[in-house]
Amino acid sequence: MTDIIYARYSSDSQREESIEGQIRECKAYAEKNGITILSTYIDRAFSAKTDNRPEFQRMVKDSAKHLFDVVIVWKLDRFARNRYDSAHYEAILRRNGAKVISATEPSRMILRASCLNPCWRATLNFTPLSFQRRSSAAGRKMLSRASGTAVARPLA
Repeated sequence: MTDIIYARYSSDSQREESIEGQIRECKAYAEKNGITILSTYIDRAFSAKTDNRPEFQRMVKDSAKHLFDVVIVWKLDRFARNRYDSAHYEAILRRNGAKVISATEPSRMILRASCLNPCWRATLNFTPLSFQRRSSAAGRKMLSRASGTAVARPLA
């Protein structure tokens, strides 16, 4: 398995040691799991609130060349800070045969929003109160049309 490390820090107030620590822990994880590190992509003083990060974009483009199988990050927030970017870029990497794993956080395989169909992801954003408001006949009709199946009337 050939993998890469993606590391970044977000502001000028952080130091180079931040990157060195991330890489050290990612390499330890790789060694422990018998993983060969092919390359390291590093963005210095770039926030993950945006995808406008040069090394991040180069990594995504390189994934299309099938150069690596796994992107190892120190923590998942090094990869992306918002759910949309995380899901979007994880999907691109998956299509290119790669996945993202964290060297320091447990696996997210139990339930990941990025694995879900976009319709279900949107449904997860409803609060119980907003969902209850949709229990009217008009709401059921609207949900019925959207899902293509009949939506039953609530029992209570």
